[in-house]
Amino acid sequence: MTVIDNEVTTTATAFRVQESTLDPARAALDHYQPAGEPWLHPVKKGQTLRIVDLEGNQAADVLFYNGNDISEHYSATETMLRQGGIYLTTGTTLYSCDANPMLTIVADTCGRHDTLGGACAAESNTVRYALQKKYMHSCRDNYLLAMQHADIGLTKRDLVPNINFFMNVPVTEAGALKFDDGVSGPGKYVELRAEMDVWVLISNCPQLNNPCNAWNPTPIRLLIWD
Repeated sequence: MTVIDNEVTTTATAFRVQESTLDPARAALDHYQPAGEPWLHPVKKGQTLRIVDLEGNQAADVLFYNGNDISEHYSATETMLRQGGIYLTTGTTLYSCDANPMLTIVADTCGRHDTLGGACAAESNTVRYALQKKYMHSCRDNYLLAMQHADIGLTKRDLVPNINFFMNVPVTEAGALKFDDGVSGPGKYVELRAEMDVWVLISNCPQLNNPCNAWNPTPIRLLIWD
């Protein structure tokens, strides 16, 4: 891997931008996920998953579950405590609720990913925007649809705080969250090496009410290498 001289330090985390040398032509899986749709797929220990923001400013809301025990899931609090920061970047290890390493970010050309903004839902659309937004498609709906059709034992009780790859949610001095224009761009990607067998649950966010998708949800590309 080649390190790009593009490290920016903030009060929360140093953003480490790093490219990968993995060749897409050698990927075991190369999948284009339509705008606004869910995806649930296994990734084996030692495999590498790349999530590509094809057109820029597309938020990918992601959860991880132990591939052999779905009661063990990604933990935002454990991950933030262990890395001492609220944003994810190259070198970050994602930890489970049982304090086990799940995946490690090994390459990242965006350099900053959100752990606090959560997934959009009917309830949050109503509170944040307007009553008539309640029935718009949301990431929570996407998660539930994927769980229902996969039939691997996941239910809505297994939904926990997620990662928002490519999403920009700065924290103000007063401690509030802001949903700002994304810091990603066309072709930016994040690459994760699985430290255990995992299920990857993605909502390719359908949100139309804030700048996280530039008000225009677009496809993402998903690649897996052995």
